[in-house]
Amino acid sequence: MLVCRVYDFYPKTIKVRWLRDGQEVTSDVTTTDEMEDGDWYYQVHSTLEYTPRSGERISCRVEHASLKEPLVTNWDPSMPDSERNKLAIGASGLILGLILSLAGFIYYKRKARGQNQSEPEPIRT
Repeated sequence: MLVCRVYDFYPKTIKVRWLRDGQEVTSDVTTTDEMEDGDWYYQVHSTLEYTPRSGERISCRVEHASLKEPLVTNWDPSMPDSERNKLAIGASGLILGLILSLAGFIYYKRKARGQNQSEPEPIRT
């Protein structure tokens, strides 16, 4: 599901549309009424239920009196660098933790086995 949020606009009248390869999409679109922010401005939220297809370009188009021309924002399915870095750091930490846990387990098992195999005490009579 894609979300297009438009904040801090005045006057109230606005058009928010979804485009697929430049053509308007009307099915699977939900748009809220203009909501007051409480400071003379408004906001609107529009969602598009979307199944990605290779090569398609999806955009949110906003038309408002305060804009000289419509504002078009293209959806970019690639992950931002900051998110990619967080994912890489998290995965590295997980792998390191697993390696250290495995090493600790192996050490524990070897130490336990070594104690069990010690020579038995001679029996004294």
